[in-house]
Amino acid sequence: MLKQFEKHFTELGYQAPTAIQTAVYDAMVGDKNVLGLAPTGSGKTVAFTLPASANLLPGDGTQLIVLEPSQELAIQTSRVMRDWGKLLDLKVVALTGGANVKRQTERLKKRPEIVVGTPGRVLNLVNDRKLKLHLVSMLIVDEADDLLTGDTLDTVREIAQATPADVQLGFFSATDTPILHELDKWFGQTVERVDVRDQDNTQGEVRHGLLQVGMNKRDQMLKRLLAMPNFRALVFFKQSSTLRKTATRFYHDHVSAAGLTSDLRQVQREKALQDFRQGRIRLLLTTDVAARGLDIPKLPAVINYDLPDKVNEYVHRVGRTGRMGEPGQVISLGDDHDLRDLKRLLKDTDYDLVPLYFSGRELTTERPTAATVKANETAKAQRVTATASTAGQTAATATKPKAGAKANAKATVKAETPNPSKKKKHKNRHTKNKGMRKKWRDHDAQN
Repeated sequence: MLKQFEKHFTELGYQAPTAIQTAVYDAMVGDKNVLGLAPTGSGKTVAFTLPASANLLPGDGTQLIVLEPSQELAIQTSRVMRDWGKLLDLKVVALTGGANVKRQTERLKKRPEIVVGTPGRVLNLVNDRKLKLHLVSMLIVDEADDLLTGDTLDTVREIAQATPADVQLGFFSATDTPILHELDKWFGQTVERVDVRDQDNTQGEVRHGLLQVGMNKRDQMLKRLLAMPNFRALVFFKQSSTLRKTATRFYHDHVSAAGLTSDLRQVQREKALQDFRQGRIRLLLTTDVAARGLDIPKLPAVINYDLPDKVNEYVHRVGRTGRMGEPGQVISLGDDHDLRDLKRLLKDTDYDLVPLYFSGRELTTERPTAATVKANETAKAQRVTATASTAGQTAATATKPKAGAKANAKATVKAETPNPSKKKKHKNRHTKNKGMRKKWRDHDAQN
């Protein structure tokens, strides 16, 4: 590791490199193609940033391309790489869909050494000859299990073909998929496989709970969970339409929540994510657009409002909590049938799914008894009664008149109360004007 990196590593409070950071450094510095597999939250961004940046030359144009699956992840990665790149005078530009193309084109004229972007926007700028790849020496494909599927695979391959033939390749992922075993076939180069998922110990203690809740009561359950102190959660939905309904309902009910979907403008998406990171909102409602790579420090919980259909989806969703040694809680909502399906889906994994119950403003693994439920209801009733009594006393104190002023108040009210039998006399505007005209006529006659 370069001396500049070692010093900054210490300044950031890191004790030692993670397993993936150690495993891929020498191979990448030695110009080898690498596939790095490591759990979520294990520092994969820094793992490819340090060796990739060490081989770049400041002022020599764009030499490194990093592809990310979403706008949020591309912006997050660009910030991390910019933090490390400034130590070597390297410039970093983010190219994402939804952002202003002209502004991005102007930034490319400054010839940044590192470009981080989403595949669609990067390829568009390459085809428009705004982004030139003839000097690129390394191409990093982050979240490779996601990017190397469907139409995105073709887009990534087109970008790779636009780079020099000897370009160095780096692939990083938290989960393994069949295509990651066929990279030499798809990209025409041998790729060294580095898998540290069994060696990594950066994951904190994460509890995986099943909370039986019907579809019509899930919004209400989210509100109840907010009664717990210091509770914040990333809430995953399958459909944007369901998310929007919940977000609208929460907005009208003044619930501390915001939505993050792919159809929002980039400015709106950034604001929602920033508000959630800084604690201004407590629930961030999102689809799987936020399931990959996003780093939200000390996130207490992840909630599956809608359960995932694939194991990899579950892995990436729950990977947002319990990062870098922090504890975390996963809460999967569903009816009895849904939860059975989830258990069946994850039966071959190491996840220990435990039934959860919400009782007395807290989550518990013990099924509430009838006595417990009655005690909680009694306590709730007492709190409501005490609140109402306090409010009533406050109102009575505020409205109770002084003894000396009581008679005067009655007299005043009596004097001001109109007599319904007497009609209010209205002046005739026409008569008044007629009198004024006569007055002015008499005045003119005298003069």
